[in-house]
Formats: sequence, C-alpha cells, structure tokens
Amino acid sequence: MAQRKRFIQAEDLYDFELISGNQLSPDGRWVVYSKLRVDRRTEKKYSNLWLVSTERGTPMQFTHGNQSDSTPRWSPDGKYIAFISNRGNERQPQIYIMPLTGGEARQCTNLEGAIGSFEWSPDGKSFALMFRKKDTEIAELEKDERKKKLGIVARHFTRVFFKDNDEGFLPKEHWHIWTVDAKTGKAQQLTEGDFYDEFSPQFFQDSRRIIFCSNRSKDPDFDIDAIDLYTISARGGKLNKIPTPYGFKTSPVFSPDGKWIAYVGKEGRGQWWKQTRMWVVASDGNGKARSLTARHDFNVSAWTINDMGHIEQSPPSWSPDSRKLYFQVAHHGSTLLRSVDLSGRVEDIINWQGVVGAFQFDRSGEKLSFFFGNMFDPGQLWFKDSKKDKPRKLTNVNKKILGTTNFGKVEEVWFRDADNTMDLQGWIIHPPDFDPKKKYPSILEIHGGPRVPYGNFMMHEFFFLAAQGYVVYFSNPRGGQGYGEKHSKAIWNDWGNKDYLDIMKWADIVSKRPYIDRKKMGVTGGSYGGYMTNWIIGHTDRFAAAVTQRSVSNLISMWGSSDGNWVFELEFGEKPPFENFKNYWRQSPIAYIGKAKTPTLVIHSENDFRCDTEQGEQVFVALKRLGVPAEMVRFPDETHELSRSGRTDRRIARLNHILRWFEIYLKGRKEHPKDSAAKPKKK
Repeated sequence: MAQRKRFIQAEDLYDFELISGNQLSPDGRWVVYSKLRVDRRTEKKYSNLWLVSTERGTPMQFTHGNQSDSTPRWSPDGKYIAFISNRGNERQPQIYIMPLTGGEARQCTNLEGAIGSFEWSPDGKSFALMFRKKDTEIAELEKDERKKKLGIVARHFTRVFFKDNDEGFLPKEHWHIWTVDAKTGKAQQLTEGDFYDEFSPQFFQDSRRIIFCSNRSKDPDFDIDAIDLYTISARGGKLNKIPTPYGFKTSPVFSPDGKWIAYVGKEGRGQWWKQTRMWVVASDGNGKARSLTARHDFNVSAWTINDMGHIEQSPPSWSPDSRKLYFQVAHHGSTLLRSVDLSGRVEDIINWQGVVGAFQFDRSGEKLSFFFGNMFDPGQLWFKDSKKDKPRKLTNVNKKILGTTNFGKVEEVWFRDADNTMDLQGWIIHPPDFDPKKKYPSILEIHGGPRVPYGNFMMHEFFFLAAQGYVVYFSNPRGGQGYGEKHSKAIWNDWGNKDYLDIMKWADIVSKRPYIDRKKMGVTGGSYGGYMTNWIIGHTDRFAAAVTQRSVSNLISMWGSSDGNWVFELEFGEKPPFENFKNYWRQSPIAYIGKAKTPTLVIHSENDFRCDTEQGEQVFVALKRLGVPAEMVRFPDETHELSRSGRTDRRIARLNHILRWFEIYLKGRKEHPKDSAAKPKKK
C-alpha cells in the first residue's frame, strides 16, 4: 500500500534549496549555478557554486564553505569561473576566479565598497563592473574601534533618494563603471560624479569599448525615466551618448557583428502601464532606435510574484549571425522565452506553463540552458540542444520535499472583469484531501505591485494555508502586466475602483462554489495587496477576517515616506499631494476606514522603506479607535521583502501569525494551533 504524502509545513522553508545565477559554458558542456541553503541553527543563509554536465546531468559541488558565492561568470575560453564571494576574514565581497578543473579560488579584487553586476571582456583579460565606493566617513569609522562601537552619530542627506528598501540608507557615493585586470586585480574607474549612477556595463566585441546605462538628467531623483545609453573606451576617456528616445532603458548588448545595440526599454515619461519592449539602435549612433516588438502587445519582463526566490531576467541574447534576439516575456501568468528578428517577427522558444528564468546560449547558438519553475516546483535547470527537440532537466533540487508532499489541487479559472470588457485569470488551491461535499473556510490573496502579477510559480504561503484546511484563491485583476496595455492601464489614476470591483467579482465567483462557507471568508495581501485589503475592509464587511501586510493606507503620507513613491505622482495626476490633495485622498484606503468592521491583523516590517511602518500604524490606530478587533505584529530588522527573503524564523513566525488570526475568526479557535504543520487525516 502506497504511503500517504505529507502536507506542506511552515518549517519547510528551512529545507528548500534555491537555484540562481545559472550560466552555460561557452562550449555548452557545463552549467554553473549558485545554490542557496539555510542554516537552521544560526539562521544564516549560505550559497555555494555547483556544476552540472549537460551531457551527464549529474550536479557536483564546485565551491565549499559557509559564505555567499554568487553571480558566476565563465571566462570566454571556458577555462575559468569568476564569481562574487564574501569569503575570508574581511567578509567584504570581492571577485574571485577559479579554474574549471578545481583548486583554490584566487581573489582578484581588493575593493572597499559594493560590487554590482560584472562581465568578462571578450578577450578574457579584464572585467567591466558596477562598483560603488564606501563612504569615507564609514571607512574611517570602521577602522576606529571606539567610533565603530558607538556607531554613526548623525546621517546627513542632500538628495531626496536617500534610502532604498533593499540597501537601507544610501551612501553619498554613487555606482560607477570600473574595469579590473583579471590577472593583477588592478582596478580603474572609468566614470565619476557625485550626482549620477551607471549600470548594466557590457563590452563591445573587440574588448575596447564598454556600453552602459545612466540617468544624467538635471534631477535624476525626480526625472527617473531619463535613462540613456553611453559608450566609453575600456581605458577611460570621453563618453559617447547613443541617440535613443526618452524613456527607461536597461540591459544593452552589442550584436556579434558589432553593428547593433539591443536594449530593453520604454518610450515616454512615467508610463508604467506601457509594455517594456525590445529595441535596437545602430552602434555608431547613426539612425533612429526602433522597437522590434512595437506591434506586439506583450511585456518584456520576468515579473511573477512568488515567495521562493528571485526570478532573474537575463539580458537579451543575440544569435551568432546577429539576425535574432532572445528574451523573456510575461504572458498570462507565465514567463516565456521568445525570439524576434530584425523585421519584428516573433517566435516562441519555450512556452510552457510556468516561469523561464535566467537563460543562455553557447557560443554556437545551438545549445540553450535555462531555469524553469512552476506552481509545484521552485525551479530546476533545463538544457536543450537544437539538434534534439525535447529539453531535458539537469537538476532535481528539493526532490525529497517535492516528492513526498501533497500540495492539493490547483484549478485555473478565467472569468470576465466586472465591466465585461476583458478576460481575467485566477487560480483556486484546494486543501489536500479535499472533499467537495464539505464546507471550507477560504482566504482571498491579493498581489502587490500593482503591476506585478501572480502566476504559475510556487507560493509556499498559499500551499501552507491550504494545508491547514483553507481554500486559497487569487487572481490578476485589471492593473497588472502580462495581459496587454489595456489591462495594465485600467487603474491608472483610479486605484480602488475597477481593481476592487474585479476582486469582488472574483470573490463572488468562488463563494458560489458549493464547498465554500460564505460566512468564513478571509482576505489578505501585501504592499498593493495590503492597499486593497485596507480598501476592502473600508467598503464591505463580507469578510470575517483580514490580514493587511506591508500595506499602503494613505497615499498622501506615502508620497513623502516611501523610498521612491514621490515618482508615483505621475500616476496620480502628475502633481504632488499638496497640489492635488483630493485626488490622493480619494484613492487612499484610510479615507474610508471609518466604515470598517472586519477584525484585522496588521503585519509590518520595521525596516520597510517601500511602505513605511506608519502606513500600517494608521490602520491599526484607526481600527482600535473604532473598537474593531485589531492587532499589530512588527518584525525588527526586516524590510518589505520579509515574506520572500527575510530571516527564516521570522518568515515562519509571520505565517503562523496569519494562520492564528484566521483560525480565530474563520474557525472559532481562541489559541494558535500547537502544530503549525497540518497532518494528513487518518481514514
């Protein structure tokens, strides 16, 4: 008799291992990647490099030790792998180089500051990299034990972009383009300035020039879309600006024949609803840039919300004959791999139901490796030889967990929006051992963004809640990417209207299922999903409980307290709140909180610079003032990314608090379940 499978547990977060940074060797024989693991005892996360043969498909560990080894890059001859690591006593990340044959990794750089993206030169002699120096006062403080113990006395800011959710308070120094000699480690700064940042450096084929992106407008903090392409000699010197339309740009790459520069970008100011497209421009700067995908209504991106690792977007990849480009596309809850030729003809390369992450071709253009994950697997590496049509899987990470767990059934549902203008996509997760004759409590999950969609990728949180006996359902209401510009533009300067109506229609559809207990429906969401949760409790009492997470409640105070929300004025009438107060207030959930009756748990991270803690505090205090059952849970030292990349014990505590709240108000329990891991019921 077959053994019954277990259900997903909160503590499984300790055991999942996540793949990132995969790179195919130039000859197509090997894939190197980084694998993340969690040390349950110390709560620290470590990553090492692994190699897998594309011929034999047996992974082997390449680097060892309790450190972070990431961002592997093959040398052009395929004999060496460069990577970033914080190994050693200093714990300052540096670039290391290691032979493919093994041995000791050699430290290449000796830089004080932050290393961003880096790439080998085609001749294998040097690297181009993003590097930001450490502020002088910080460097001096770290050398003085007394000052180091006392800490920073004061922070002095002169620019509006002084903090970032991922990095904390930003230094005075900026990101610039550097080169590093691969043999000697000698570093040379190519760009400079106290006002601008540069990013996405790539070498020209002759290794003599470097292209990069930079915003050199009069006020980059407010004019965020004024990004241009620049080239510079690898030895330094004068910048050459490549003429392109005004708008956001990233990931420029030279074609193999040197005639073209491809990049990913948009045209226009602050039009976030517009599709990100593939562009090309002549590398000599003559002629106009043109979008190769302009006539296609899809978004060049790898956006899919999940809590099981960052989905990487690779730079566009040229075919060896310079006639075709390969790139990722967000489409109907999946991320596809497509190609486009110089005439604009598009072709699907990988169009599975799931998410294609980082991908690369070998130098011949015949062999392809790529990351792929789906609803039931947080990601494996795959390989495809053009001579053999069928891709094959190279890794089987998390085999034990995935093979022994009953996740429950996932049902995909398409339905019409509330105004009957377009089709919307949703999913319903049934509890494991689901019985259609029974009545179940349910939890509505709402995504953030608002333009980052849910999709066909694992959400541990959803399966965990389903394992506790809840029907979990989620959808992509109007306003997100992956469904065309009409869909993503629908809520422009109109939050809380069409999106709210779509979400309520989705709740109506699910509530009519015979197995749903309409009196035991809960709602939760984070970021913009928290915004919608706050909006919902101020507009309806249909839900018996709510959990609002890292939320937005007041667009007026959000404008000045977020790490970048002042630019959102472009979406709300192109004016700041003090010139357009009524419009911001009209779209702020806190304006309607006086009607709230739903018991609500407020969850927020204390280092959230995206949606400041004051946003959650306003909701908590208002509900308390109204006499509505409310609690607040705050997580120290965590950012907006708690649910996705926070410390594991805190991620588990967050899940258990969400569960506790719904157990009280949807199941009538007064205490937290002793065992957060539901077990299969005996028959």
